[in-house]
Amino acid sequence: MPSKRQFEEMLVLLSTVILCLSAVIPSRAYPGAVGPPVQPCLAPQQWEGRSVEYDHKTGRNTRTVVSYDAQNQRIRVLEEKRRHVPCKKFFEYIYLFKSAVLFQIEQVTQQCSKIPLTETWDPYDIPENSTYEDQYFIGGPGDMIEVQEWSDRKPARKMEAWVGVYTVKDCYPVQETYTRNTSVTTSTRFFDLQLGISDPEVFSPPTTCQSARLDLMTHGC
Repeated sequence: MPSKRQFEEMLVLLSTVILCLSAVIPSRAYPGAVGPPVQPCLAPQQWEGRSVEYDHKTGRNTRTVVSYDAQNQRIRVLEEKRRHVPCKKFFEYIYLFKSAVLFQIEQVTQQCSKIPLTETWDPYDIPENSTYEDQYFIGGPGDMIEVQEWSDRKPARKMEAWVGVYTVKDCYPVQETYTRNTSVTTSTRFFDLQLGISDPEVFSPPTTCQSARLDLMTHGC
């Protein structure tokens, strides 16, 4: 039977083990875990990559190359030509939120439209007042990527209007989903992301935009 001193030493050792375990197990990463609330990570301010947006109303997928610059509040989106579709036009979009202007450029003819940008700047990040939803791994053994899921859900509202999935390691966007009137409107997936902007000139509209039209062009003939 251990002495009183040995018993006290065992209690100290057990307390140390418990403290160590609580430090390495992320809080709220597992059901029932207790700990300080998870805080949103800080997403990169500048990156380039690809995305595919699914419009749930039209059933259309749009694949694009994206250049994202949160520091200057601007985004350049280049539609990818995945297959030949008769009469289909592909466009480049340059969103300049500080100037409140959108340029739409037809990729073949370089014909340009210049439209007032009425949308407010909505960065690809996790707002501070977001609600933590879940943490999990994408993929199978050996290629798993840990991500966190956040939303704008509030206790007084049953449905969320935005759900974002971001990587735990570098806080890169993985997927964003928007809902309106209980129906999902768009789902966007991001991939092949690289940090930084390789060519800042992609945010400069071509010279054809000096005599731009004032209405948006359609994708058809």
